[in-house]
Amino acid sequence: MNPTATGFAAAAPPGPRFFWTLRVGAAACFIGHGALGLNQTSAWAPYFAVAGIHARHALALMPWVGAFDGAMALSVLFRPVRAVVAYMFLWTVWTALLRPLAGESAWEAVERAGNFGVPLALVLCVHGGRLQAWLGAAFPDRLEGPRRRAAAWILRLTTVLLLLGHGMLQLAVRKPMFCAQYAMFGLPGAAAEPYFGGLEIALALGVLLKPSRGLLFGVFGWKLATEALCPLAGLPLWVFIEHGGSYAAPLALAFLTPALRPSLSAPKSQLQATPS
Repeated sequence: MNPTATGFAAAAPPGPRFFWTLRVGAAACFIGHGALGLNQTSAWAPYFAVAGIHARHALALMPWVGAFDGAMALSVLFRPVRAVVAYMFLWTVWTALLRPLAGESAWEAVERAGNFGVPLALVLCVHGGRLQAWLGAAFPDRLEGPRRRAAAWILRLTTVLLLLGHGMLQLAVRKPMFCAQYAMFGLPGAAAEPYFGGLEIALALGVLLKPSRGLLFGVFGWKLATEALCPLAGLPLWVFIEHGGSYAAPLALAFLTPALRPSLSAPKSQLQATPS
């Protein structure tokens, strides 16, 4: 079916803004994570313990981990080699899984879907499966066909999972940190938390069923606003930066989504139809 006959403008091939959104989102995650490592964040000690590393040795290792994360961030910004981006995907999956392995809620790992979903989508943007493709850093001029659909679904599910995880941490887990954040604005934190959690779950359902551009831009703004509460509540600014994938996923997906633009030549009945 012709997209213009349904009231949807045909999606233009994603340009530099799409690729740069993914690159900046992945880099921000590693910059924030790297800075927290360089600052020897004591809250990380239980995650090192999962690998059998004592807290004293963990503090000594954290700056090295942080420096390496910073190098990965620079790589994805200036020369995003496919093999390096694939490593970033695997590393962020592992760091997300460390949370439930250390005894925290499994929703903590789900909520960090932006950390690993964005580099996974970025890996798909490079053509070819040969060795030179994995060691190269060239992006295609156009992202179309199966590759485009795969990237869109990865970003769609990433956005759903990060909203669902964040919502469930409020609705089911009742994480105390969120109560403190809402209390800063005079809200009854314990009472408001499940309502905000329910809203995020509703947003996740909306993105899963019908991810319109307006909804995705709204989710992008929502994530920026809610994650900005972290430094306002006294957490390091690097925590806000570390969640760069949570902002990049819905924004990049919006750039892949056709805009709703009625065609003056199309019958009214066709303008109300849904795109195929």
